[in-house]
Amino acid sequence: MPALLTVSGATRRFGGVYALRDVDLEVAPGETHAVIGPNGAGKSTLFKLIGGQLVATAGTIGYDGDRIDRLAPHRRARRGIAIAFQDSPVFRGMTVAENVMVGAHAITGAGPVSAILRLPRHRREEARIRELASVALARAGLSEWADHQADALPLGRQRALQVARALCGNPRLLLLDEPASGLRGPERSALATLIEQLRGEGLSILLVEHDVAFVARLADRVTVLDLGRVIASGPFTEIRADPAVIAAYLGDPDRAGEGSR
Repeated sequence: MPALLTVSGATRRFGGVYALRDVDLEVAPGETHAVIGPNGAGKSTLFKLIGGQLVATAGTIGYDGDRIDRLAPHRRARRGIAIAFQDSPVFRGMTVAENVMVGAHAITGAGPVSAILRLPRHRREEARIRELASVALARAGLSEWADHQADALPLGRQRALQVARALCGNPRLLLLDEPASGLRGPERSALATLIEQLRGEGLSILLVEHDVAFVARLADRVTVLDLGRVIASGPFTEIRADPAVIAAYLGDPDRAGEGSR
């Protein structure tokens, strides 16, 4: 089956410094693919190239058979790519449902004039967004929290809210930026269960994460970056024993499934 996402020779240079150099990566339909590596390896840069927040110096990015590396972020979102960044804000003074509805902005077509004048197109869009948000809340297990103030949620629920906001755009490819960061054991386990559920629904997921145990539980394949280059790619059981990966990131392979230190 053809890959949903194909990154070929992706390179990003800032002045004379390479953040990424000749990176290849594929995500198959329905696959959870993790990207790991030490700080400064280029993981966040790769995410921003895929999402359109940065433009590659060289290389191509393909999605569903078409090149997208010159498309604006909102056009990529309309094609079915959603990103939940680690630092995505939870909007204070808004309910959980209202926060999730923000995630549909990139796929709506009604402009500000329609909203101000309350034209029929705007009303249809608003109804559609509410429906998408309701579905996203249910998928993320947050329906009962819909009317709560978002900033009052515990951290684990806020992280699920960020996932739900990304799901509101009805994506085919979901990019998750260190979703388990800062979570305690039960919260981390609940988030992993949610990601497993989404994969079971057929969603393709690209995951950047430092928690090795979290990655070992979820990832079908893992790509390891170091100093902007791919040093290994394959199932976790293979890459955890790769000498280059051990030296750069994991350390003792007998401890590589125990989680981040």
